[in-house]
Amino acid sequence: MAKSSGNSKQGRQTTTNQPHKGGPVRRIVEPDKDGGYRVLAPGADRASAKTPTKAAAAKRATEIVSNLGGGEVTYKNDRGRIVDSDTVGKGNDPHPPKDKKH
Repeated sequence: MAKSSGNSKQGRQTTTNQPHKGGPVRRIVEPDKDGGYRVLAPGADRASAKTPTKAAAAKRATEIVSNLGGGEVTYKNDRGRIVDSDTVGKGNDPHPPKDKKH
């Protein structure tokens, strides 16, 4: 039986919600626990905006990302799972031929 090395993460890349310096601008639209929806940056403690509807939150998130030069708007459901995302402005869509929703 072969013995594995002590570093089990060797060769794996880890990902984070926080973009690296110079990386894409991101905003997340998710339901607020007090009702309505909120827009926040990955890893932020405070919301960038709070709105009564998902459509208003999506519009505000798109405005914020566009004003910052383009990027991604990610939508989460009430369980915290990503249900959709959209590239805005000058953002780099990683799969343009497959993205037929937008």
